[in-house]
Amino acid sequence: MVNFRIDRRLRSRLWPDDVLQDAYMNAQKRIHRFAEDGFASPFVWLRMIVHQTLIDLHRQHLGTQKRDVEREVSLDGRRFTQTTSASMMFGLMGDWTTPSQAAIRQERLGMVERAIAGLAPLDREVLALRHFEELTNAEVAEELGVSGKAASIRYVRALRRLKDVLSQCPGISEHE
Repeated sequence: MVNFRIDRRLRSRLWPDDVLQDAYMNAQKRIHRFAEDGFASPFVWLRMIVHQTLIDLHRQHLGTQKRDVEREVSLDGRRFTQTTSASMMFGLMGDWTTPSQAAIRQERLGMVERAIAGLAPLDREVLALRHFEELTNAEVAEELGVSGKAASIRYVRALRRLKDVLSQCPGISEHE
């Protein structure tokens, strides 16, 4: 989850292990509230604390005047996109390493980025939770506050919408 959700601009500053250590310390301080918070799954409760810790770290590093990460630009001159969308984009595009495909990959990354940005935020979140973070349907349902059946339907519909959007991108097939 931390690898997937961490802002790309902060990857050189924050190690996932350090984020988890901070989150575990926060969880230890709040363990007495687990039952009060109404979570059925300890995993979903701990995931919430990790997510809150990550948000706090993003605010700390992205909201500072000194060494402002907003000034950083990737090597190709692009600003980084929203974390979940960027992680989904790179996950869907795979790892092409040959120099002859670098330009094609960059162009396709742009197409996939626009396709993902065109999805509703809930569709992106359901896909991220189920496909990339590998949460179970029950965990997604608890995370979103919906029934298991509703979570399953949302996931299938989001997959269908993503497939429809990606099918309109030239050069991107189901096998890539």
